[in-house]
Amino acid sequence: MPTLTVFTLSYNRAYCLHKCYESLLRQTCRDFEWLVVDDGSTDNTRDLVQSWIDENRIPIRYIYKKNGGMHTGYNTAFDNIFTELAVSIDSDDYMTDDGVEIILSRWAAHKDDRYAGMVFLDITEDGNVIGTKIPERKSATVYDLYNRLGMKGDKKMVYRPELIRPFHSPEFEGEKLFPTCYKYFQVDLTHEMLLFNEPVCVVEYMPDGYTQNIIKLYKKNLKNYIFYRKYIMTYPNATFLHRYRFAIHYVAESLLAKDKHFLKNSPRKWLTFFAIPGGLLLYLYLQRKG
Repeated sequence: MPTLTVFTLSYNRAYCLHKCYESLLRQTCRDFEWLVVDDGSTDNTRDLVQSWIDENRIPIRYIYKKNGGMHTGYNTAFDNIFTELAVSIDSDDYMTDDGVEIILSRWAAHKDDRYAGMVFLDITEDGNVIGTKIPERKSATVYDLYNRLGMKGDKKMVYRPELIRPFHSPEFEGEKLFPTCYKYFQVDLTHEMLLFNEPVCVVEYMPDGYTQNIIKLYKKNLKNYIFYRKYIMTYPNATFLHRYRFAIHYVAESLLAKDKHFLKNSPRKWLTFFAIPGGLLLYLYLQRKG
């Protein structure tokens, strides 16, 4: 069995998936397999991936599932990954030629049961770091990196799958967007991540991606987001500011969902009460957008 699983969630991305495949063919280290989780594509993704399987140039596994969104794809992926490490490469992104080698060499040199995995950089095609660099320290939780240490922008998370697998994201019927960091924050309660300011993934944001359509998607996935807001409001490591900000979002989303009992249903009733003015303003803003 290889050490690393590179997994890619794909929905109607046959037109760009070849970039990821070609980058895997260029890897300087071949101690990996590629898992493609097809989230109900209606294009020729299945036939395309099968043609690559038939080429037999790298180990590839293909799983087709009913369309449910990225978070359900993550659930499926981690349920089917049994290698020591796993990393997600989006269907419109690709790995640097030495990405696998960097990941495995850093883990071999620093791995310890205390660590859930590693954090690396994402870069653009012209070599610019997405967001900020990673803080110069040996390790930290993902939550602290973004909420206490000032890190911004997408980063490449490499995890030990057995630590992620138990934490399934909720799957509400008809809702297809839920923050993947939900899983990471749960692992944070017991493990930190090793940090490396080295790029392993090249990112390209596509017009049909989540980032470009976030407000529309947000309003179509209110049950998912209300669940997530409640989770952060009770998260043991959350800052007060983060909890309060999410209480504001909880109020706005509850109003959009026409939930008259949002205060009663809140896990932090006083916090939610004081968040009502901000939540009402956000609700009015969202009503006009998307």
